[in-house]
Amino acid sequence: MEKNETLSGDKPRPWQSYHTVYTNAKAGMEGVDKEKVQRIVYETSKGSKYFENEEKKEALLRQKIENMRAQRAKLSAADLSHYQTVADRRILELEATRDLSRIWLHADMDAFYAAVETLSNPSLKGKPMAVGGMSMISTANYEARRFGVRAAMPGFIARKLCPELIFVPTDFKKYTHYSELTRKVFEKYDPNFMAASLDEAYLDITEVCKERSMSGGEIAEELRKCVNEETGLTCSAGVAPNRLLAKVCSDINKPNGQFVLTNDRMAVMTFIFSLPIRKIGGIGKVTEHILRDAFGISTCEEMLQKGGLLCALFSHSTADFFLSVGLGIGKTDTPQVSSRKSISSERTFSATADETLLYQKLADIAEMLYTDMKKEGLYGRTLTLKLKTASFEVRSRAVTLEKYICSSEDILKHASKLLKAELPISLRLMGLRMSHFNEDKIGSPSDPTQKTLNNFIVSADLSRKNLDDSKSLGSDINDLKLMNNMEGSFSIEIHELQCYGIRDPLDSNNLQDLNVHHCTSTDSVEAKKIREPSSNKIADKVITKDMEEEVSQWKESGLSLPGQLEGESPDRLNQVIMDNEAVFSSEQKDGLVWVDDYKCSLCGIEMPPYFEEERQEHSDFHLAERLQKEESSFDTRTSTLRQRLFFIYARARMQFSFSDQWITGLHNDLLRDRTWIMDTALLFFLGVLLN
Repeated sequence: MEKNETLSGDKPRPWQSYHTVYTNAKAGMEGVDKEKVQRIVYETSKGSKYFENEEKKEALLRQKIENMRAQRAKLSAADLSHYQTVADRRILELEATRDLSRIWLHADMDAFYAAVETLSNPSLKGKPMAVGGMSMISTANYEARRFGVRAAMPGFIARKLCPELIFVPTDFKKYTHYSELTRKVFEKYDPNFMAASLDEAYLDITEVCKERSMSGGEIAEELRKCVNEETGLTCSAGVAPNRLLAKVCSDINKPNGQFVLTNDRMAVMTFIFSLPIRKIGGIGKVTEHILRDAFGISTCEEMLQKGGLLCALFSHSTADFFLSVGLGIGKTDTPQVSSRKSISSERTFSATADETLLYQKLADIAEMLYTDMKKEGLYGRTLTLKLKTASFEVRSRAVTLEKYICSSEDILKHASKLLKAELPISLRLMGLRMSHFNEDKIGSPSDPTQKTLNNFIVSADLSRKNLDDSKSLGSDINDLKLMNNMEGSFSIEIHELQCYGIRDPLDSNNLQDLNVHHCTSTDSVEAKKIREPSSNKIADKVITKDMEEEVSQWKESGLSLPGQLEGESPDRLNQVIMDNEAVFSSEQKDGLVWVDDYKCSLCGIEMPPYFEEERQEHSDFHLAERLQKEESSFDTRTSTLRQRLFFIYARARMQFSFSDQWITGLHNDLLRDRTWIMDTALLFFLGVLLN
C-alpha cells in the first residue's frame, strides 16, 4: 500500500510525500494549486528514470534529516547552553559588520528567454509557452506559469500540466545578443556591475544616487525604462542595502515592477523576520527541508531564535551564513574586491549516446566558455566536466593542468580526454567549469607547483629522452588528476557566468561517482640499462652527471651543501640524510588539539567531545588543508626537497647492487614526507628499479 493513506477512508495521496522543487512558487505562480501540481508531477513521472532518481535523492534527504535529529538528540543541556552563548556572541560580531552605507540594485529580466522568443514571434504573445523541449525546459512565460509550469521542469511533465503548452527551441545566440544590450544599460549606472547570468545583474548605485541626487527607487525606475527602450523587454528590480536583500526584493513585484527596502536597520529586520527561508538565495530544497523538519525553522527569524542549535550542528561558515540571513546581513563589497572563483557554461539536451553528437556539444560549450573567459581576460588551470546521465545521475570530472589555458582549442582538448574516459554513456546535460585562475590574468606556460617529474629528478638529456619516448609519469599524474565533485543544484539550460555563487550549503543530493585512473610508464632501452647490474658504469655516468648539475645549480644559487659527499662513507651519508630530515621535520606545524575539550586549536570551531565521527572528519580536513598548503608553498621549499633527492642519488650511486635493504631504505626516505613530490619520486624509483 502506498504511503500516506489516510485512516479515515480517504483515498491515498502518495504525492504528498513526494517533495519536488516544482512546488516552490516562482513569480507568476502565486495562485497555482500546489497539491494539484504535486499530484500531476508524481503521476506523470512515476516509473520513469527521472522518478527513480528523485526517489534516490528523497531517500538521501530523509537520511540527512534523521542524522541531524540524532545529532541534536545527543546534545545535553550544558551543550545547548554553551552553544547558545557561542551563537549570541557571533550574532553580536555579525551585527558589528552591518553596512547600511551602500545601495544595491538587483535587475532581473522577466521570463527572459520566453520574452525574447515572443519579441521575435509576436504570435506567441498571450499563449502558454516554454523554451526547451520534452526533455527539459529553460523557462516558461507567465501564461504557462499559471498552470504550474516552471524552469528546470521536464517538458513531458509541463505538457501534462498544460496540454496547450507551446515549445520553442533554445537560441542562445539570440539571448546573448539581448543580454549584451541590457548590459550596455547597466554600465551607465555601474561600470563594475556584476552579471550573475544572462538575465540578471547586481549594481552598486550608491555613487550614481549621490551624483544625481536621486533615490534608489528613482534610479531603478529609470533603469527599467531604459532597458525597455533599448531591448523591448521588461525587467524587475530590487533595491536594498546589500545584494542578498536586493535579490529577494526584485522578486516581490514581478513582472515589470520594483521594490525598495530602505537603508534602515529596523526596516531590514522587520522585512527579513517574516520571510520564508526558501526565499533566500542559497537555501534550496534540501536545506529548507533539513531546517524545517530537523529544527522546526521555517522563517528567517527562527534562525536567530535557534542559533545555538545551528552553531552546534553546522560548520562555522554555514552557521554564520544562517545567522547572517536571520539578521538580513549580506555582501556589500564592490565587484573589484570580490575575486572570481570559477566561470562555467552548461547545456541541457535530449538524452543521447551518440558520441559524435556529444563531442559536438562539448565543442560548442568549450567555445562559449572560451568567449566568457576572453571577455574577462581569464586564464585557468583546473577544468571540470559536469555530466548528467539519462537517468539523471550527476557526475563531475576534473583535471588540474600544468599551465594556465584560455583558448577553446586547449579547453576542448582536455575536456575531450575527460569525456572519452566516460564513454560509452547516454547524457542529457554537459557543462564545463574553469577555476584556479591566474591572478595576473596572463597565460603562464607552467605553474611552479605543478612541475613534471623530470623537473625534480632527471635533468640529463638521457633521462629527458626516457620520458619523451614513453609516457611522462609526471604529465600523466597532472593530466589525469581526476577529482570527484558533488554538484548540488538541479541544472537548467542556462549559460551562466558564476561571478559569485550562492549554493545550497547542504545540497549534496546527487550520487557520488568516483573515477580512478591509473598511470603507467613504458620503459625505454636506456632506463632498462640503468637497472641492469652490468650497466653500473653507464648508470654511474648518468647519475654523476645529474649530481654535478645539481651541485652546480646549488653553488650558483648560493646554497651550501651539508658536507662533501664525494668519497664519504655510507654511514656518513646516512647521518647527513638524517640531519637533513631533522631540519625538514622542524618546518612542520603542530597538530590539532581540542582546547577545553571543545574548541579546535587551529580554526576555533567548537564541537562536543562525543561527536567522534565529526571530529575525525574535521581533523582530516585540516590534514588535507596542510597538505595543500605544502604543495602551494613549493617555491619556498624547493631547495630542501631537491637536496633530499640529491642525497638519494648519492646513495644510489654508491649502492648499485640494488639490494632489498637499499630499496627499503629508499622507500623509507621517500615516505618521511607524504607530499605528492615524494610520492611521485617513490613511484618513479620503484618503477625503474623493480619492473
